[in-house]
This record gives sequence, structure tokens and C-alpha cells, in this order.
Amino acid sequence: MKKYLLIPIILLSLTNIALFGQDTNGKKSVAADRIIKVDYNKSAGELNTMFKECIGAGRANEGLRADWQQQLALAKKECDFKYIRMHGLLTDDMAVYKEDNKGNPEYNYQYVDALYDFLLSIKMKPFVELGFMPSALASGTQTIFWWKGNVTPPKDYKKWEDLIRNLTQHFTERYGADEVKTWYFEVWNEPNLSPGFWTGTQEEYFKLYDYTARAIKSVNPAYKVGGPATAGAAWVPETVEFCTNNNVPLDFISTHAYGVGQGFLDEFGGSGTVLSKDASSVSGEVINSRQQISNSAMPKLELHYTEWSSSYTPADPIHDSYHSAAYILQKLKQVGNAANSMSYWVFTDIFEEPGPRFTPFHGGFGLLNTQGIKKPAYFSYSFLNKLGEAELQNTDTSSWATKNAKGDVQLLFWDFTYTLPESTNNQQYYIKDLPAKSKGIVKIEVAGLQKGKYTLEIYKVGYKVNDVFTDYLGMNKPKQLTLQQVNSLKQKNNGAPIAIEKVTIDSKGIYSKDFKINENDVLLLNFIKQ
Repeated sequence: MKKYLLIPIILLSLTNIALFGQDTNGKKSVAADRIIKVDYNKSAGELNTMFKECIGAGRANEGLRADWQQQLALAKKECDFKYIRMHGLLTDDMAVYKEDNKGNPEYNYQYVDALYDFLLSIKMKPFVELGFMPSALASGTQTIFWWKGNVTPPKDYKKWEDLIRNLTQHFTERYGADEVKTWYFEVWNEPNLSPGFWTGTQEEYFKLYDYTARAIKSVNPAYKVGGPATAGAAWVPETVEFCTNNNVPLDFISTHAYGVGQGFLDEFGGSGTVLSKDASSVSGEVINSRQQISNSAMPKLELHYTEWSSSYTPADPIHDSYHSAAYILQKLKQVGNAANSMSYWVFTDIFEEPGPRFTPFHGGFGLLNTQGIKKPAYFSYSFLNKLGEAELQNTDTSSWATKNAKGDVQLLFWDFTYTLPESTNNQQYYIKDLPAKSKGIVKIEVAGLQKGKYTLEIYKVGYKVNDVFTDYLGMNKPKQLTLQQVNSLKQKNNGAPIAIEKVTIDSKGIYSKDFKINENDVLLLNFIKQ
């Protein structure tokens, strides 16, 4: 939930009246007060940072673009994602595989090397999705997306196995076994969507998995391989059972979830998606997957959600809306310790599944738009990255309270309110200017603070605050942005503190203040010990 602090006059010059928790009619809210009480001395242990373990990207070839690389470097610096996962590593535009006129394989990793060298140079690691099928190795011609990823099984499983072994050996020679041991190798993407990402059966996917896993382990048994990378949290018990019964290596489970009630694939956003009203959407699936693993023959497997978001289409305006910021935090908080990673799909709108996009805001998945402008969703992750390493005990379900070794304290809190009207879809609703109503007061109390002076930084995302899509609507939605417009939108939506206060804590060690909060606000208080 977001809160708002009634603080210095400086606020008035930096924000507008909507920050102060009044609804659009200027009436005071009668909502019950919400209370967040934490104590600096009451730790809940180390903060689980599964939220920044991994981030998604569209396809490998896009990672060769200068603007993509610049945006990823920025996201790494401000959000500190550890791994990145993308489609299309083996697709023809990466020039990995062909055969000579006698059918002998030829391997080439120059494009892959350029991409992975860059990732490692910015201290990121690949979460290696092995797909799709090089056309010279494919059993059919069916493809997906504008960039034509081949989704058919291999014509020769032995040649596929040889390719994966050779690629894994290449990674070992180039980067060293100690580095590659830290990577994850994931077999294919969403094979349960047929037609879609796989033309074969579940049995044929398991055959592909078997050949792939054995190829990787033949290079180094310590390398981590897993799957099934399914849509809709499917095939988890079946994958464990197959690997158990057939003595096939399995180091982790991966699967996907999106916050939409039905459907899995809509690359052009034509069907009209509806944000699920279920309060446990996404998170409930993650918790269920963890339970399925716990009840299986391999109860200790890692669980990686290698794709998740509010919606599975790159033409859904909720991705651009300020509502996304609170939604992301709500879902991550609900997941708790159930997943080892939650990889948001994706970090940038440089994403060409439906083809290159023709407008700067089009409902793309990205945390950043094509021009690198930060969307509200971006700040969910940059704010999370400002949290300290130790979590404080906290009974409020829509906040994190943390501290770091320097004596600083961070409190991130938000309001997620479902506002989508009945019989309306995302494509109709989130394209509009949507003022936020008041949700009343959040009473903040931080006890146990060391006596002395603090600088309090207050950060916010909400309606018209770090809310670039509403700004874009205010420009009458230009189909192309001038350089001046891009710079203006970046400056206005840069995530800088909305206010900075000097706070003196006396011997009682308590900071308390009431913050007015609106629907889908996100606030971060950062107390920096002087």
C-alpha cells in the first residue's frame, strides 16, 4: 500500500494534492486507519531477495542491440538483478547450428559469445533457456512469433544431444567450470502450449528433456538442469515423476504464472485480458507448486518461476499503468519463501514477439519502454533494491521493513486495490487517466532507533507520481516521441525522492507519523543514520 507522509512544505512544490490522500471530490476518507509498527531491535532474519534473482528478456538476438544492453546495465545498477532468461538462444538468428551437404553438424557460437560476454561484464549470469529448434535440426516448419522460433522436436535426438553437449563444453572452455556451475540450464519454454511453443506431446517433451539433461551432465555433473518451464504452473508432479522413474537428472523445477483468469498466449493482445480478481492469483500457484514439490519424491528441489507478470500479452496497458507497481509488490510479498526466484517478464519493451512496436507505450511487458523511460513497475524493483539486508518483524501484509549494518532503516509499503470494473477488460480500462481514491491513513511507528540525527528520504509511485503513462496521456499520446519529450518524461519519472527530511530521534528511540495513502500508492521511507 502506499502511504503518504505529511512532511515539509517542500512536498507541495514537488507533488500535487492527490498525494495527500483526498479523493477526487476533495472529501476526507473514512477508511479505517492502517498501522505498521516495527522495532529496530526485533529482526526476522535475513531478507529473502528472491525478487531480484532473475529477470526476463524477449529473445537472445535482441540482446545484441546497443539500446538493449544500455537498458540492462541500468536495470542491473538500480535493481541488481542476478540472472537473465530469454527465448531464442538456439534460433536461426543466433547462427548456432547448420549442417553441411553430407548432413554433418556445424556449430558456431560467435553471437552467443557476444551476448554472454556482455552479461558477465555487467555481473549478470544467464539463466539458460535451451530453445528453440535450429531449422537445420527441426522435424517440421511450425514457428512462433514474428521472429519465427521453430517449435518442433528435433529430427534427430542424437544430433540435438550432441549440440547441447558441444554448447555446454564451449561454455566451460570459455568461462570456466566454476562459473558455469552457478548457471541454470532450462529445457525449452512452455511445452504444454501445443499448438504454440511445442508441436510434440508431453512424452516427446520428456524425451527432449532426457537427452538434454544427460548431455549437460556429461560435461559436468555439477551443472544444474531443470524444467518443464510450463505455462500455468503445469506438469510439475509429472516432471518429478518422470525423472524419478527414469533416473533422469533434475536439479530444479521451473514454471510460469500470469495474473489473468484464463488463457496463456495472446501475442497481439486481441482477446481482451482481464486482471484476475482472485487475491491469490500468481502467488497461490507458486505456493501450490512448492507444495507439489514437497509432496514429491524430490521434496528439496529448487523452484524458479521463470516468467510472471500481471498479464501474458505484450499488448496489455496494465503493464504501463501505475497500478502495476503495487500489484508487483503485493504478489512478491504473498509468495514469501515459496520460490527461489520470481523472474518478472520482462525488463524492456525492446521485445519483438508480435513484431517491432509502432508506439512508445503499447502495453509492453517491460519495466522500461523502448526509449528506456522508467514505468511505474520499474520502481517496484528499484525500491526493493534499496531495502536493507535484515528484515524486521512486521505483521502488516503489504509492506517490508528492513535495516542494514549502518543503522539505516527502510520501510516499503503500498496499497493494492483492484479497480477494474465488471464486464471491462484491461485493454479498455487501463488506457485511461485513472485518478486514485483515498485509502485513508497509514500510521507508521518505528521503535528501537538509535538516538541521533537521520536523513529521511521519501520515495513514491502512484497516480501522477513516477506515472509516465498518465503523463503520456496528457501529451495526447503522440505516436512518436521527440528527443525533448523523451528527456522530459525521463526527468519527471526518475524515481528521485519526493521529499527529504531531517529527523532527530530522542532517547525514546521512536519515530511515528501518519501518512495519507491512495489506491495503488507505493511509498518507501529510507532513514539514513547521520
